[in-house]
Amino acid sequence: MTATGTDRADTAPAGAPGPDALHTDAVRALEAWRPADPEQDRLRLAYLRHLAEQPEGLYRSCLPAHITASAAVVDPDAGRVLLTLHPKVGRWLQMGGHCEPGDRDLASAALREATEESGIPDLVLLTRDGVPVPAKLDRHQVRCTGKDRPENTHLDVQYIAVAPPGAQALISEESLDLRWFDYDRLPELTDHSVRDLVARARELTG
Repeated sequence: MTATGTDRADTAPAGAPGPDALHTDAVRALEAWRPADPEQDRLRLAYLRHLAEQPEGLYRSCLPAHITASAAVVDPDAGRVLLTLHPKVGRWLQMGGHCEPGDRDLASAALREATEESGIPDLVLLTRDGVPVPAKLDRHQVRCTGKDRPENTHLDVQYIAVAPPGAQALISEESLDLRWFDYDRLPELTDHSVRDLVARARELTG
């Protein structure tokens, strides 16, 4: 894989693709991706079924499940990953969140979230044949509609974002804390999904 940049899109500029284009791209990206792991392929097919059944399936308004996008921000030269201490979850996570109408594609959504939450402007996503591709998928339960509301499901599409060597992170209001961790010294308050994603990032950028 190689790394490539993607323009940030917080709002849809004139002539930009609309929500239907984002849906079309998500289907394209997931149909084109062929994970070697059978469980990951089962998740990929489940995501595609969700999108086939839900035209608005990429947005938080789609309940009980919706697609999200995230990215592990890594500095391969230093062998480290940047994690955020999420205020709602209380765990160290990769950067990520909900898709927005201005996002042209899933990769743009992942890169936008990674840039906003890391404060690093020059992140680049890993690509294959010049196209950003997912590193893995993760399906998990959350309460993104409110702590007193029922749990819903995030169908997360996870990418790898490479930071410039020695990049300095800047914490945002979305984080309780933001720190670099050595690949081999991840904090205790991480789950298997984060550890698996970091291992995948290490494999792909090593």
